[in-house]
Amino acid sequence: MRVVVATHGHCFDGLVSAALFTRLLQSVEGRSLEFEYLACGYGASQRHASEAELTGDTNAILDYRLTPSSRVTWAFDHHPTAFQLPGTRELYEAGHARARMFVDSNSSSCAKLIASVARAHFDFHDPALDELVAWADKVDAARFDDPEDAIDQQHPVKRLVTVVEHHANENFITRFVPELLQRPLGELAAQREIRDRYRPLGKKRSRFVRLLRSKCERRGRVLFADLREHQLDSVGKFVGYALHPDCVYSVMVGRQGKGAKVLVGYNPWCGTARDTDLSVICARYGGGGHPFVGAIPLDQEPPARAAQIALEIANELAG
Repeated sequence: MRVVVATHGHCFDGLVSAALFTRLLQSVEGRSLEFEYLACGYGASQRHASEAELTGDTNAILDYRLTPSSRVTWAFDHHPTAFQLPGTRELYEAGHARARMFVDSNSSSCAKLIASVARAHFDFHDPALDELVAWADKVDAARFDDPEDAIDQQHPVKRLVTVVEHHANENFITRFVPELLQRPLGELAAQREIRDRYRPLGKKRSRFVRLLRSKCERRGRVLFADLREHQLDSVGKFVGYALHPDCVYSVMVGRQGKGAKVLVGYNPWCGTARDTDLSVICARYGGGGHPFVGAIPLDQEPPARAAQIALEIANELAG
């Protein structure tokens, strides 16, 4: 049986979700399966898990919004924007009734959701995958001790996470899903290829820290940074909280490929309760995410419009 797995690309939770689902489906089906992995994103130039690409005998969407197609046979997501496209809620209700589709925005990661569903609905649990789930949940929910812990890159798994965020296209996912299922996470993270891939990213991160220190400004409780002249890299998404521990929210705009991207986040270490669902704000502009973090790809918008959107959001969050 041929299985197409469309998962959130360039995302550690998306990669781990693909590995967990692979093992779960192997247990459920109990027969030979051929897997193909697609890396999906929300930008105009990224793959969107369209119906035309769901060509398997079984098709799964993981950690990514549902596609309104009868070809979707499995789905797991924990984003409030899972039903962003018309017709997806009806598709989900039918799939959920068959115990094949699960959306829970209260789940802190998609990997944790898959692991919980696997145990509760299919009596499946592989202890060898527990460390994978724990790390995916820690990273996606920012369960770090403090901002310094969040941006520290000394641990090999944290470096692997950074590599995944930059390199996890379908070729990467296809190669590393089997390795995640066969090798200890620490051993995989410490291998030479990951170290080599991380080295230039580590240097880029150091430059980003210096850049943000010079460019960021405070707008009340919001940390705002207009980085339109610079490539916006995921390696720096917690840096602002280390520089300004008391800020409640952050809004950044920068380049992504040939377009722009706005990042919006809540500082979980600030000591002030979150009072806004950031996924709702991002969805308003065509983006998505979680209540505590979101993004808006603006591939087709001029840089000035991207900056205007970022400023609108910053002012709204500043209150």
